[in-house]
Amino acid sequence: MAELAAALAENERLRKENAALRAAITDISKAPTASNVPHISDTVKSRDGVADHLKGRSYQMTGDARDQKSWVKMAQNRAHMRGAGFTDADFTKPIITVAVPYSNALECNNTLLELARTVVEEIEAAGGIGFYCMTPAISDGNTQGTVGMRYSLVSRDWIADCIEIMHNGYMADGCITLGACDKTVPGAVMPLARTDTSGCFIYGGPLVPGMCVPPLRADAPPQFHRGLDAGCVVEASGAFSAGLLDIEELHRIECAAMPRSGTCSGMFTANTMASIVEALGMSWPGQCSHVAVGEDNRPTSQKKQDCKNAVSATFAMMEAGITARDILTTKAFENAATVQYAVGGSTNAILHLLALAREAQVTQFDISSFNQFNDTVPILLNLSPHGPYHMVDLDRVGGLPVVMRELLDAGLLHGDCMTCTGKTVAENLEGVPRLSELAKQDVVFPVAHPRAPPGRHIIVLTGNICPDGSAVSKLSGKRIDKFKGEVIAFDDERVAYHAIEAGDVKPGHVVVVRHEGPAGAPGMPEMLSPGGALVGRGLGESVALVTDGRFSGASHGIMIGHLCPEAARGGPLAIVQNGDVIAIDLISRTINVQLSDAEIADRLAQWVPPQPKIPRDNSGVLSKYSATVGTAHDGCLVGHGTHIK
Repeated sequence: MAELAAALAENERLRKENAALRAAITDISKAPTASNVPHISDTVKSRDGVADHLKGRSYQMTGDARDQKSWVKMAQNRAHMRGAGFTDADFTKPIITVAVPYSNALECNNTLLELARTVVEEIEAAGGIGFYCMTPAISDGNTQGTVGMRYSLVSRDWIADCIEIMHNGYMADGCITLGACDKTVPGAVMPLARTDTSGCFIYGGPLVPGMCVPPLRADAPPQFHRGLDAGCVVEASGAFSAGLLDIEELHRIECAAMPRSGTCSGMFTANTMASIVEALGMSWPGQCSHVAVGEDNRPTSQKKQDCKNAVSATFAMMEAGITARDILTTKAFENAATVQYAVGGSTNAILHLLALAREAQVTQFDISSFNQFNDTVPILLNLSPHGPYHMVDLDRVGGLPVVMRELLDAGLLHGDCMTCTGKTVAENLEGVPRLSELAKQDVVFPVAHPRAPPGRHIIVLTGNICPDGSAVSKLSGKRIDKFKGEVIAFDDERVAYHAIEAGDVKPGHVVVVRHEGPAGAPGMPEMLSPGGALVGRGLGESVALVTDGRFSGASHGIMIGHLCPEAARGGPLAIVQNGDVIAIDLISRTINVQLSDAEIADRLAQWVPPQPKIPRDNSGVLSKYSATVGTAHDGCLVGHGTHIK
């Protein structure tokens, strides 16, 4: 810890010296020869050892001016780099990968390129070279309810692979990753763990909630009178189909809900994952609630400072020899899960935490770990989708550090975990005010009087419908102990949505949506559209939704997903029929279809797998993913799958 803290201070000193040093190095205008290589070496040493300490494996690509054989061998490599604008001075500098899941197609990530430029400028000011790594960025919001959603979870692993390819292919010395929309956050952090490099993560930031001005009519559903977010739009569609809103009101909500750039403003998947990464210690404290843009729709000065902090942290980690796996320990994952439950976070976080743990080679954290956090951690945040507030409101009262301070004081966090700041979790939180020291507010609740007690959020279930696997239930603070209902089954999410909108689903039904798992869909799409339609029609507490797909962070109600084994791989969900009864018991943590073992076995013996949703001879991304993806039980990591027969 002391080494990393000292490195941070040393890095700041070096930043101030760098301008003069760069000018001195730039004077070396001739191509290196045997006679002037020692001169370059002397120049490197004059930088107080920074290049010696921080430039490591990237010497394999640039050659080392202090080793004539190395320098001569890599001449052709440098020739290519000179064509890209590199100079002699650049070949002595450490290379930092700057990974950017950028697209102008989505409001979540359309600011990341500008933030990445800030990162590269700061890297150069600190004496390094930033190499851009551009990756895909699929928006769950843009693709919701379409076949494009099949690519969302797929993109997580693809992003991680892209970053690994660029980082290792160019033999960079450190890595800074950016992310915003849903899968781009875990996708950007997984390669840090996988490559065990020095580096950290920068979050693009949430947007501010929208508001209908002038307000809707007084008798419109109450959720549309407060701050609006993406979840409100889905629920508004359901409310329109039920006659609770007219078409003009639906249009006004659509136009007002997302007023600027940034991620969804509630505690949905993106903000859940940003909170988790901060809790893991892989991003600078407080940044997850920093708003993405100002009124000019450009990144705020605070977000630019987040970039500067990340560069300082990365250089300090490199100085001290600290890598991602020094931070990503079993205790760190336990802290992350604690925060996930305390903020009332998304079920998607279970998939991503499991995947991150595997990448970090943490073996003592798996699907069975989560129920212990459900048993002990209350929901403290009063944020959408289970409360009226948003991330901007959390930021107003002090951000995630206020929540973590409350958890630490209650004995629910490991305070001795290392973080990218060079300090422990406890040290990071020393100056953070306690809830009792804040002005009156109802955004963050104390552990002693929480928003909802332990046991009311995400529960891992087992039963005969998910043998040798699991299912995940999301309550978001609701008190629902048991539910039993008659099945109405669908083999496609879009068909289920239209049936709900048509009024075919009634109170007491268990809506089964199958063949939407990681292999079967493929890509395990979200069920936000049917789930939001249920809530919008007032069925959120009288109808259960059971699926081998997953849910959006905006989803709430009686939602049970991630069923393993999935239907496409022969799980019992495949043979459930209309009229069967499914019993959900959240006290005993079970979900069972009320059929005998013999009946289940007989139906499975007669079951014929449906035609794949993509042709078997298709060699594209989805086909490869379907054949190689693992189960939700293990985080849907690619390379852990079984071919569908």
